[in-house]
Amino acid sequence: MTTTDNFLPYGRQQIDDDDIAAVSDVLRSDFLTTGPTVAAFENALAKRVGADFAVACSSGTTALHLAALACGIGPDDTVIVPSMTFLATANAVRYTGAAVVFADIDGDSGLMQEAGLAQALEKHPNATAVFPVHLCGQRADMAGITRMAREKGMKIVEDACHALGTTHGKDGSVGDCSGSDATVFSFHPVKTIAMGEGGAVTTNDADMAERMRRLRNHAMHRMPESGEPWFHEMAELGFNYRASDIHCALGLSQLGKLDMFLQRRRDLVAHYDEALADLAPILKAPTRNEGENTGWHLYVALVDFDKIDLTRPALMEKLKDRGIGSQVHYIPVHTQPYYREHAGEDSLPGAEGYYRRCLSLPLFTAMNTGDVDRVAVALKSILLTETHKQ
Repeated sequence: MTTTDNFLPYGRQQIDDDDIAAVSDVLRSDFLTTGPTVAAFENALAKRVGADFAVACSSGTTALHLAALACGIGPDDTVIVPSMTFLATANAVRYTGAAVVFADIDGDSGLMQEAGLAQALEKHPNATAVFPVHLCGQRADMAGITRMAREKGMKIVEDACHALGTTHGKDGSVGDCSGSDATVFSFHPVKTIAMGEGGAVTTNDADMAERMRRLRNHAMHRMPESGEPWFHEMAELGFNYRASDIHCALGLSQLGKLDMFLQRRRDLVAHYDEALADLAPILKAPTRNEGENTGWHLYVALVDFDKIDLTRPALMEKLKDRGIGSQVHYIPVHTQPYYREHAGEDSLPGAEGYYRRCLSLPLFTAMNTGDVDRVAVALKSILLTETHKQ
């Protein structure tokens, strides 16, 4: 394998001196956790996305679990989850004891649509909640999903771990919870902003926000009115899902650069679209949402491997030989052994077709258009010169 000094991974955080300084300030302060920086980050995030409340926690997975619990989801419930997502979306539902059933997605966009929810409800009419997923930064069909779910009295939790900064319409922002009970974000290093590990839930429901704050801290309810300042009660089982002030200092610093990060990613995506246009129809981008200003997390190429003499692992290896990383997002969750046992065998052609073609290419803010050109040249060399069937 050829090695290079400038390997392009599919994703990477951008940490600057101001981020390091923000973390250092907390390290020199009196509070490393459960201190004022957590609240400052929560307030800034809620303001940014237009929600009334934000609750920070230790990861996107714990955020999903907290949101599910705050919605009252438990062993008697059934929750619909799109199959094209990371394992955590479904796993967090299972942590509550609820059943998971899978919805199909649109095979050209990877996104859950109203039709997928309708098909799932035909099989499971008593489902009590739905967790639509915003994939790569693009929104699921929230208008259709919200309308149908509300008619059925279902709870709605948006998995927006890919979609911080995505806006739509005149004033809509992912995270404002205008069509849901809660929205979940992740701040893993490859996401738009990084906390190392971290997540958050936004909501407009004060009771849900308060319950999530208790649950992330062992469900302890402090009662200073008792006259004993140490006294607390635990009425339900909680967890240690806290985000520290160290993590939130990094998140707060990164959030201040969100507009710059978003614009850089949008510019890179636009350059990818132009640079790869000549490869259609062998390679094309997923269908794009109209009327949306997407906060891109991933750049996915859909490759028609039936038209080339090359498997996806072989293509990834050839890219790696050229110093270019790639990844696959995601294996349809309904095909995982655990969920085949839990939910039964199912055929979801949209998710399975998307999975057969998808390949995530490098996208992170430290890239430049020359890096995009380098990826495009490599793909053209591999797909057109070496493998295209005549």
